Parts: sequence; structure tokens; C-alpha cells
Amino acid sequence: MTAHFESVQNAAAYPDAFDVAAPEMTFERDLWPRKLGVFVRHAPAAEGAAADAQPVRELAVGQFGFVPQWVKSASDAKLRSTKMVNARSETVTTSNNFRDAWLAGQRCIVPMMAFFEDDWRSGKAVPTRISRVDGKPMGVAGIWERWSKDGTDIISFTLLTVNANSHALLHRYQQNGNEKRMPVILGEGAYDAWLTTRPEKAREFMRAYSANLLTANPVEKKS
Repeated sequence: MTAHFESVQNAAAYPDAFDVAAPEMTFERDLWPRKLGVFVRHAPAAEGAAADAQPVRELAVGQFGFVPQWVKSASDAKLRSTKMVNARSETVTTSNNFRDAWLAGQRCIVPMMAFFEDDWRSGKAVPTRISRVDGKPMGVAGIWERWSKDGTDIISFTLLTVNANSHALLHRYQQNGNEKRMPVILGEGAYDAWLTTRPEKAREFMRAYSANLLTANPVEKKS
């Protein structure tokens, strides 16, 4: 499970890489469950816009850790969201947690510089930073939701993942004996299609990113 990622801190990277304005507020570099981060989504069409108008992206602020509509209270949302930082691509269309957001087309792109996985090959967990070889930001496929009840409003998002058991790089990470998973990293040219395509076509984006485009580096511990 990918429960820790590095946010994009360089403001210029947002318009350059994701065609959105930079965030108006600063966010922590290390994003863990229930921390606030940003995601890119398809902005609703402006009133009177032409039917063939080009889709517009917008940046939204949300909590890392999904809160489904069926959650009954803010305290329950707080407990459950830490377990919903990932959504399995194989079951996202049928899962009681994520199905409604998926069918509603509430897909998003989560900007990040890297994500972190533990390397257990030595018998001990060694935190490892996974990033693009070229050092550019990556856009990870996700879904988002807005939960409102009793005056509390929570916007949240989760990362979509695929099986990585046979991935040339990611199969090394996470605990032995468990299925290996990795986030769905989108190609830059697919961003608009991912955000705007029909739900039944969106499944086609659920594939592993090429291993030769990624690099893994153990995280140095502070002395």
C-alpha cells in the first residue's frame, strides 16, 4: 500500500506539468494519511460554454484518505480514511467504498515528486523513494469525493493501484508474502483523457508504469 508520498513543492511545476495554477497555500512535503494535499480534476463547464469546448483542469485541496458517502459521522470518517488511501483498480467499480465516485466520473490526478515503499529484502524495512528517472513530477490516477454531514465538509482523495508482482522494479518492495501493488502513474499526454473519458473507458488507464522510467533510492536516516 502506498501511504506516503512527496508533494510537489515547486510552484512553477504546476502550470508546467499539469496545466493548472500553483496552489495558493503551502502543503507539507511529506504527505501521509489525513494530511491535506492537492489534486487535479476536470473543472465543470462554464455556463454557456460550447459543447465542443476544450476541457479545463483545476486544482483542488483535499485530504489524503478517502471518505465514502456512506460514512455516518465525522469521527467515523477520521477512523476510516486512514485505511482508504489506496483503491484497487480491479475492484474500484464494484467496491462499496469507491463505486459511486467512480461511476460519477470523479477521477483526479495527484501530483507528486515520489512515493515511498519499504524494501524488506534485508529482513528489515528500508524506506525507499521511488521517482521518475528524469526527476519530473508524476501524475498518479486517483478518485475524489466530497462528504458533508452536520456542518462538516470533507473533500478527500485516494490513489488507484495495480498489481506489481511481475514489475521489474516494484516487485522488490513491500512485505514478502503479500501481493505487491503500485500506484497508477499516468503519461502526461493522457491527463485530459483520464479526467474526461467515460467510466467504462477509464479502466483502460489502469496499467503499470514502465520500470525503466523509474528509479529507487533508499532514504537516508537522520543521525
